[in-house]
Amino acid sequence: MVSSNATRPLPVLRNVIAWCGKGAAWLTVVMVLLTFVIVILRYGFNLGWIWVQESLTYLHVTVFLVVMAWALQDDGHVRVDIFYTRMTTRNRALVDLLGTILFLTPFCIFILVTAWPYVANSWLLMEGSREAGGLPLVFLLKSLILIMPVLLLGQCVVNALDAWQTLRGDQTPGHDG
Repeated sequence: MVSSNATRPLPVLRNVIAWCGKGAAWLTVVMVLLTFVIVILRYGFNLGWIWVQESLTYLHVTVFLVVMAWALQDDGHVRVDIFYTRMTTRNRALVDLLGTILFLTPFCIFILVTAWPYVANSWLLMEGSREAGGLPLVFLLKSLILIMPVLLLGQCVVNALDAWQTLRGDQTPGHDG
């Protein structure tokens, strides 16, 4: 039996991922309001600014990359449910464990390794928008490319340990200690 101390960080990791995901998900409301403002300004008053348009892109990228791990945590990703739902809990745990170890973890590591020089170069240059009047924060936006796999790797740990505990019959996954 796994001691409760061995899984103590899991609730914290789950909460951090959920907090990041829920926080970023609220940006969709900001995106809707900003889109409304952009349309009113452009078609009602013939006004527009590059930085406002770019901020919408920044918000969209943030939502997409930061919410990904929370969607996995909340079982919101697409899968072939025709097979998965018919499996026993134990077989689902085995599929989750193997999928996490063989596919998701290497994918996250690949993204980290390949994106690191790209993001580091952006920071080195303090990269800004190529457009006149654009946002000078492209280097921060590109940093999200590294945050996404870090959050997903955290969720990989949670998923793998949950699946392992289910396979061992230790406890119900998702409920630590």
